[in-house]
Formats: sequence, C-alpha cells, structure tokens
Amino acid sequence: MPVMSSDDFSVHTDDCDRFDDGMPISDLPDEVSSIEDLDCECWGAFDSLAEVE
Repeated sequence: MPVMSSDDFSVHTDDCDRFDDGMPISDLPDEVSSIEDLDCECWGAFDSLAEVE
C-alpha cells in the first residue's frame, strides 16, 4: 500500500524508511502516470505501476 509522507507529500511504499510520518493512501495521486514519476528509490523493486496496484 502506498504511503504519503506528511512532510513533503511524497509517495513511498509502506516498508520504506525514508518517510518519518505518513498516511496510507488507497490510490496513487492522479499526477502519477508511470513508475518514473515516483522519486524514492523504494519504488525500484517495481517495473510498472501495474505491479503496484
């Protein structure tokens, strides 16, 4: 499940250690159209957004 950081609203995987406090979200933000749109290295384990959903 994706987690949105409360500090900078970046999106991470729920097992990422780069966000201090966050809120689980059910869907990725609309502006995310490819896995490359997600900046954190925690998304490196995924090849596409289809694997996230």
